[in-house]
Amino acid sequence: MAVRLFVGNLPYDVTETELKELVSPVGAPLSVRIPMDRETGRPRGFAFVEFSEASQAQEVIQRFNQQVFKGRPLVINEARPREEGAGPRPRPPASSGWSGAPPAADRSPRPAQPTRNFGPDAPPRGKRKAKSRGAKGERAPKKPIRERGGGQFFSESIDDLANDQGADDVAFWERESPEDQDET
Repeated sequence: MAVRLFVGNLPYDVTETELKELVSPVGAPLSVRIPMDRETGRPRGFAFVEFSEASQAQEVIQRFNQQVFKGRPLVINEARPREEGAGPRPRPPASSGWSGAPPAADRSPRPAQPTRNFGPDAPPRGKRKAKSRGAKGERAPKKPIRERGGGQFFSESIDDLANDQGADDVAFWERESPEDQDET
């Protein structure tokens, strides 16, 4: 009966030929398979090596487990069978009316207890304690508003300022309007 081994912690640049050469002193493997990542096209960092005899597989585990290969310690153990439901499912054709959600029969029931405990439940909104935010009048900024500098300042030339007869020195409401001049 064939025995399949999982070889983990492989460098990403390793090839099936190099891996076959590594284990060949113990015995010739039936197959060597390095899974590739679908999105990047790179190897995923592990491989499966299949031997025809269990004794050869045990010898490979004893001899090469935790041995450094291309600068990385290998992890070699017997491959576990794939769990039911693990791995990608084949997608039905788009014309079948499949919406993307698995059918109700395929869904696993939710566990009765949550998997993580985030503390006690919060009280209902009406029963909560009032937060101490202070009076509404205290919502002003905590520090003075910083004045921005570095803008451009446009001014008249010095000659124009010298010829100015002080029209800007008087507030507009104190200036004489044409109506006021008529009264005098």
